[in-house]
Amino acid sequence: MNSKTMVQADGEAMYRKILWHILPFILLAYFVCYIDRVNIGFAKLQFLGDLHLTDANYGFATGLFFVTYSLFDMPSNFMLTRIGVRKTMMRIMVIWGLITAAQMLIRTAGQLYLVRLLFGAAEAGFLPGVMLYLTYWFPDRYRGRIAGLFLMGIPLSGIIGGPLSGTIMQGFNDVAGLRGWQWLFLLEGVPAVLMGVAAYFYLDDAPDKARWLSAAEKQALAAELAADRQRDRGGAAARHGFFEFLGDPKVYAMALMNFAVNAAVNAVSFWTPTLLKSVGMVNFGAIGWLTGLISAIAALAMVLVARNSDRTMERRWHFALSGLLFAASFLALPLGAASVTMTTALLALAAIGGNCVLTVYWTIPTSYLRGGAAAGGIAAVSMVGAIGSGVSPSIIGWLKVETGSLYAGLAVIAAFMLVGVLLAWTSLSSGELRRRAAAEAA
Repeated sequence: MNSKTMVQADGEAMYRKILWHILPFILLAYFVCYIDRVNIGFAKLQFLGDLHLTDANYGFATGLFFVTYSLFDMPSNFMLTRIGVRKTMMRIMVIWGLITAAQMLIRTAGQLYLVRLLFGAAEAGFLPGVMLYLTYWFPDRYRGRIAGLFLMGIPLSGIIGGPLSGTIMQGFNDVAGLRGWQWLFLLEGVPAVLMGVAAYFYLDDAPDKARWLSAAEKQALAAELAADRQRDRGGAAARHGFFEFLGDPKVYAMALMNFAVNAAVNAVSFWTPTLLKSVGMVNFGAIGWLTGLISAIAALAMVLVARNSDRTMERRWHFALSGLLFAASFLALPLGAASVTMTTALLALAAIGGNCVLTVYWTIPTSYLRGGAAAGGIAAVSMVGAIGSGVSPSIIGWLKVETGSLYAGLAVIAAFMLVGVLLAWTSLSSGELRRRAAAEAA
């Protein structure tokens, strides 16, 4: 074994060590986060009738979450760079857990709107904060796989959270005088509080604070990340600050792509239980298990697509094909309006497309935005994505009330994704990414 091969082997061992220390914890945190964000999709199957609300009320409330989420995303990320990830994650998770539990107390539409606004403000900064945090530990050549593994929290929340939510609602309904949806919010809010406290003691703000890394490993990591920042576009980007990137058209393209991606992912997350109920499923537990199956299929696809995207260092085709799969599946859903099997199959394809396009997307801004632009730039594109998340359920809920059908709103979300695919195709350069890969391998 020559010296270069030995160095590469040592580097791989170091990154495996970092991965196994950091990723399981943040993946679990995102899993808990996403369950708490989307469990309202199960709760609404019961509380709309209990509280005499409509799908429009539900869609609007779900969208309000993302109003405050987007407003506080960027301030939270800037604060993270000042106070560190430990304090930031503790603050976010403890507060969002308490607000999740507080949703059990809602009685009116106004109270529902208020608590979702507070929930959005509490969770703001979690996703962009973690994405920024990962850039402290991993160079570009690992970014797709790491982002994909972290974002596995979304389908995992469906794999486990779907059956769990359905079981809680079915099994705890009317226990101690509380409805199933009230137990759902209470029991699923507690883990976030516990995770927030654990984050303060478990995470390290930066590699140089990690006692589990040797001095040689810290030095090697710092050297590779520094070299990574100087390659290709990263070298130029590192010399610029956030405000200079406001004149870069690619930043706006990335932001609008994220709008489309988040509109898609949240349409699947928030409306799958309703779609399954609309085609004849009435048992909450069965809906939960079927949602879990859909999520399991999407999780496997995410891993395969992220791995292949990193192996080839190709982002544009991976993004475009995943986005087209999502859009086609959503547009075809009316064909399955009388069939549980066909609706489930199309929702599975939509989940695959939406989750894969999300995974590929996050390899793009984290590679492009560097130096002074990183914290603000990543938060900025995340903020626009959050707006897409808020628009999506609001449109679907409003059109459901206006037209009597969910499918009109789902078609609008499919159109958003087609625009996102067009932006990716015209703004990304596969050749440039391959040149970066060649430079890293040299």
